Amino acid sequence: MSKIGKLPVELPENVTVNIVDSEVKISGPKGDLTFMVRPEVKVEMQGSTIKVTRKSETKFAKSLHGLTRAIVANMVKGVTDGHRKELELVGVGYRASKQEENLILNVGFSHPVIIKGTKDIQIETKDNKIIVSGLDKALVGETAATIRRIRPPEPYKGKGIKYVDEVIRRKAGKALKGAQAAA
Repeated sequence: MSKIGKLPVELPENVTVNIVDSEVKISGPKGDLTFMVRPEVKVEMQGSTIKVTRKSETKFAKSLHGLTRAIVANMVKGVTDGHRKELELVGVGYRASKQEENLILNVGFSHPVIIKGTKDIQIETKDNKIIVSGLDKALVGETAATIRRIRPPEPYKGKGIKYVDEVIRRKAGKALKGAQAAA
């Protein structure tokens, strides 16, 4: 039995779940999300919890068991609290601003980089921080990764776009390497 898959998903009082055939719809104070469950896995309500079980013992069904439970748990957290990722701009002259739904980044290129916003994701900018938030954890993470990919942090000075909790491993430059070898 999957360690994660066998755990039930607790439902807060303000969350409603509707399971029809292979579609799970979870509604809460922040909005609602839907998920199509694979036929190898079964999702059912048991009181105020959601239980995920697998229909067979194949390797594929076992892998889907924990995945489905984790997705359902993330959906419940998304419709109650929401998900968020914070990014930080490190570098002289690096700026982020918002224009209507679009995010405009000035990160050392000869032109500003424009990222189109969506209705499912909210993007805020504060000083040198970008906050990406929304209901769907996968979509929030994907949007944050897309923003980071524009200018990933480099290992010598650490300039670039990084997650707030990310630690950048720094390298010694040529001048420092030569000084250490001579000593």
